[in-house]
Order: sequence, then C-alpha cells, then structure tokens
Amino acid sequence: MGKILIVTAIAGVLLAFLGERYMTLRTKLMASRDIISNHLPNCVYIKGLEYGSEDLTILPGGLALISTGLKYPNLRRLSDDPGKIYALNLEEGNLKPVELKISRGFDLDSFFPHGISTFIDEKDQTVYLFVVNHPDFKSTVEIFRFVEEDSSLTHLKTIEHELLHSVNDIVAVGPESFYATNDHYFTNALFSVEYMIGLALCNVVYYSPEEVREAAAGFYSANGINISPDKKHLYVGDVFDHVVHVLEIQENKTLVPLKKVDVGTLPDNIEVDSVTGDLWLGCHPNAWRLLRYDPENPPGSEVIQIQNIHSEKPTVTKVYVDDGHVIEGSSVATPYKGKLFIGTMYQKAIICDLK
Repeated sequence: MGKILIVTAIAGVLLAFLGERYMTLRTKLMASRDIISNHLPNCVYIKGLEYGSEDLTILPGGLALISTGLKYPNLRRLSDDPGKIYALNLEEGNLKPVELKISRGFDLDSFFPHGISTFIDEKDQTVYLFVVNHPDFKSTVEIFRFVEEDSSLTHLKTIEHELLHSVNDIVAVGPESFYATNDHYFTNALFSVEYMIGLALCNVVYYSPEEVREAAAGFYSANGINISPDKKHLYVGDVFDHVVHVLEIQENKTLVPLKKVDVGTLPDNIEVDSVTGDLWLGCHPNAWRLLRYDPENPPGSEVIQIQNIHSEKPTVTKVYVDDGHVIEGSSVATPYKGKLFIGTMYQKAIICDLK
C-alpha cells in the first residue's frame, strides 16, 4: 500500500508539472490571444511568391532579394519543391519577381533557404549574399556572389560548424564573417521538450574564417537578427520571450546586452531602416495557430515598428494586423518609399501603402 501511495504521489506531481508547463507554453505562444485585423490601404499580392517569402534584404537602389521555400519541422508547407532566391525591383510598378539563376555545382535539390543577409564590399562593390540553408533539416550557411546584370548567384562557399547547429537568421559583417542565431539547442526530438520546459539555451554565434565563438547566450529561441546603421549594435528577437534584445558589439566580437524591449507579440525577422534606425518586424500574433494549423482558424500576421530603440522609452507601433484571411504567418516586413512589403513563412507576400 505504501508503494502505491508513493507512485500515486509521484504521478500526481508529474502531471501537475506537465500541466503547468503546458499552460506556460500556451502563454509563450499567445494561444489565447484574439486577433483583431488592422489593415493598411491598397494591399496587393505579389504574383510569383506563392510559397513563402521568409526573409528579404533590400539593396541600395531598391532591389529586394527574397528567400522562398523554407522547410522547417512541424510547420506547414504548400510545396515540396526546393527553395529559390528571387529579386524584386521595388522601383518598378509591375512588381514582378525574377528567379535568380544559381551557378552549376551547387545542389539545388537540397536548397531550403531561411534567413538571408548581404554584405557589399566597399572596394569593388561586390555584393555577397549569405543564406541560411537546411539540407536534410541540418544547418549550413551558403555564401554567393550576386551578379545583378544577369540575375545570377555564383556559389562561393558552404559553411558548417558544430556551433551553427540550428541556425535561423544571419547578419553579414564581412565577405566571409557573420553573426547567426540558433533558435533551439537540441537538434532532435528533444527540442519539443526544450520548448515545453522553457529552457533558455539558445545563443548568437560569431563566425569568421579565423575564429568561431559564442557571442551571446541565454535566449529562449533566438530568431531574427540585424545590425544598427552605425554597426555598433545588434538586435535579436527572442520569439518565445516576446522581446527584442539590444546588444553592443565589442572589439573581440562578443556581445554585451544593454536592454530588451517588450513587443507584445512573437517577433520573427528584423529589418532596420538605414536612415532613421527604426526596426520593422514581421511577427506572429498567435503562434499556437501556426503550429496547430486549422484552415477555419488560420495563423495571423502582424507587423510592428520600433522607433527610438536606444532611448529610455522606445515606441512600439502595430502597423498592420491580419487574422489570417489575407496572409498567414508573416515573417518579415520592410518599408520602401511609402510602401510596406510583408513576407510570410510559407504562403503569399503582399505590398501595401503606408498610412
């Protein structure tokens, strides 16, 4: 009888713990949040981007490079085809994406791009495109040279490293150097346990040909990353903590945390206005819907703007909100000359007029 009571007590404690963790996970995913749409005027779909536009970066002159075809565990996909990189000239009225040709020798069948970033060499204006790739659900970083004249990418290098084990996003700081976020610690089925328990094991890694090191740690799920216009600070979105971290770049490439800004949603990729320094983020207002897809109750989309992030009181503004009936799963957003481009993880992309 005593053993039965002990087993029953242990089982009760375990069930109570799992129940509490389940409710905590729902809170982190904002599962109970109701989404009230707040649209912008004159939104139109961008034809040719029907299978995602997970991340983008805009070059000087208005040419946007866009990654499509993300394959990620436990997330919906509308196509099993390999991913692609598109160029979209935001200066042109027809907004027609052009698929970039990738040089021979690169394995196109295992190309599933995620976060992207560019670095422009000041000496010769060479544009290097860094792409997070997930062949066989692993993580690599591919470096390409972008040739605008013939809409092509020349593959230069594939980077793999044990510290780059679950890469989500990247920001280039040299022709072969970058900072990258790891969005979970475990690379097997244990990552679900990691999220359930709520372990802050994620990090930011600095990579260069000379050294690879952990630059910052202690994130629940490090996601989007970008750099300030003066190149002195990095911004990292922690999707499960609903915050954007501000970190100062040190001479030895480590990062010192300065502050974090509560954004009230689940932040994905971060774009930075090169003139104002404002941050623009594609976000997930209710990620429970994203993980448990229901066509009758689809995942919504949200875009926020953060102004004066280095001040004592940054301003966080909800610029666009949709309940999932226009676009599902927004992952990136950026303004350009009075327009707002909004991309998604696996679905459509739209461009709207800013109010």
